[in-house]
Amino acid sequence: MICARAALALLLSVAAGVTGMGASKPSVKPKKTPMTPEQRAARSIMKSMSLRDRVAQLIVGTCFGDAPAKKSPEYQKYKHWVHDLHIGGFIVANRIDHGAVRNAEPHAMALFLNQMQKMSKTPLLIAADFERGASMRVTGGAQFPYNMAYGAGRDLDAVRYEGLATAREARAIGVHWIFAPVADVNNNPDNPVINTRSFGENADDVAKDVAAYIDGAHSDPKNRVLVTAKHFPGHGDTDTDSHIALAQVTANRERLEAVEFAPFRAAIAHGVDSIMTAHLSIPAIEPEEIPATVSSKVLTGVLREEMKFKNIIVTDAMDMQGLAKMFNPGEAAVRALDAGADVLLMPLNPEAVIRAVVSAIEGGRLKQARIDESVMRVLEAKVHVGITKKKLVDLDDISDAFDSEEDVAQAQQASDRAVTLVRNEHDVLPLAGGAQSCLIVMVERRTSTAGTRMIDAYRKFAPKSQIVVLDASMNPAALAAVVGDTATKCSAIVVAAFSTVAAYRGTVGLGGELTPFVAKLTEGSVPVVVVAMGNPYLLTAFPKTAAYLATFSTTPPSEMSAVKALFGEIPIGGHMPVTIPGFSKYGDGIQMPARSR
Repeated sequence: MICARAALALLLSVAAGVTGMGASKPSVKPKKTPMTPEQRAARSIMKSMSLRDRVAQLIVGTCFGDAPAKKSPEYQKYKHWVHDLHIGGFIVANRIDHGAVRNAEPHAMALFLNQMQKMSKTPLLIAADFERGASMRVTGGAQFPYNMAYGAGRDLDAVRYEGLATAREARAIGVHWIFAPVADVNNNPDNPVINTRSFGENADDVAKDVAAYIDGAHSDPKNRVLVTAKHFPGHGDTDTDSHIALAQVTANRERLEAVEFAPFRAAIAHGVDSIMTAHLSIPAIEPEEIPATVSSKVLTGVLREEMKFKNIIVTDAMDMQGLAKMFNPGEAAVRALDAGADVLLMPLNPEAVIRAVVSAIEGGRLKQARIDESVMRVLEAKVHVGITKKKLVDLDDISDAFDSEEDVAQAQQASDRAVTLVRNEHDVLPLAGGAQSCLIVMVERRTSTAGTRMIDAYRKFAPKSQIVVLDASMNPAALAAVVGDTATKCSAIVVAAFSTVAAYRGTVGLGGELTPFVAKLTEGSVPVVVVAMGNPYLLTAFPKTAAYLATFSTTPPSEMSAVKALFGEIPIGGHMPVTIPGFSKYGDGIQMPARSR
């Protein structure tokens, strides 16, 4: 019996062992990645927030950088947004005064932002489109040229410096979030809204410039800022302004990977803090004709899952017609968040948007976990730039930050290096200072100050020159009357054409009758030198011009560069960052040394 029981026990033990071998082992849960100090701080802030306050953190409202009276309706509106709604931040935009852009005064802007910060429950994240330094939105400071000028100059150190200087200026006036660099590859000459805002048409070179800007902006630990690559998935190959209507990129997936996506991948590799969406359709990824801003296939599928981007996705302005024509503000907000966006930029009515998003969560359309992910990203960013510890700026420090001789010199050098000569028949350039050359400055509006610096500089080189200013409102008779018999008295005619991108214009060409007027001038016996102050594609309208010079920028330093180049005061060494169909290829540029003295 003992032997039998022993045998049975042995048999059972063997059976149990066999069974045990086939049984699955208890699953071991993977260890969670420990939170960073910034994440822990953000989590602590978020825990005390109501659902409504969490949603409000995803709203960035619009202000104009001046300091309205505290009793004014405008101030009371901002106070309501901050004190009552607890929005997440502001973007500082320009006021438009009778068609002219009016920049903010830096001290007034900082004063207003300090006022808003003092009444905020959670520090406000302040953003601005400083694509060419703070001077794009604020008076004073170095006037850096447009991005395409850097593409022509081919100097990555200059791009890094611009990023560094912009971060310093931004933090001095209370801005933490820079909506730059533009990562769009401008490979469509008819693009009405990107153009010179892009570094150029070559994806690899644009990627290098984008990376250099990010590295520069991140290089000063004393002035931490967030930088933004825009406009994903790429707004360079469109002929529609998304401020006006839904734009479309028709490229196939292979081309998107090789061109449009390349600068964004570079930005992610270099630690870009946020990526801005574009209100354009992209059939190769999203078959439904909707903006990328509200497409989960674009934002979650491509940007999050394929490109592994983990930081903030911010929409382009929610009031732009490329989005607003299709959805009401609340619906657009819900769709954007559901698609994967984190921050809703410039909704016209923040309160209505907050209400719509909260309703979508409570109704089960949006998951609160999706919203909490975005709130965490926003709060982490606030901790990262240090505003949870110090949210006010010292007005006494602003002048020092904006009065930098080195910044001014760097901006001028970048403008000088950008000047590119495409054509120079019969060696019409450089101009002789003593000759009777004439300057015609063409501007978009009669009230424009563009060309002022150029005219002053031109007179110094050629005191006897005749100078006239024309604008797009003038009819052919008026144009002829102003110019008079100038054309017959000149040894050469220089036409400086100021034409650049602007939202809601829908075009980037010369307005009114200016183009046919210049074309007629080029048919005369006097050689005409066209200087493109901004849009380089103007040459296509003037095939008979004797010489063609491009600065890719309309800033005052670029005006100085153009004049110095015309008279041989500086060498001309720029290379075309874009192709001008029928006239020049990418990389072209006649190299001309400075005139010997």
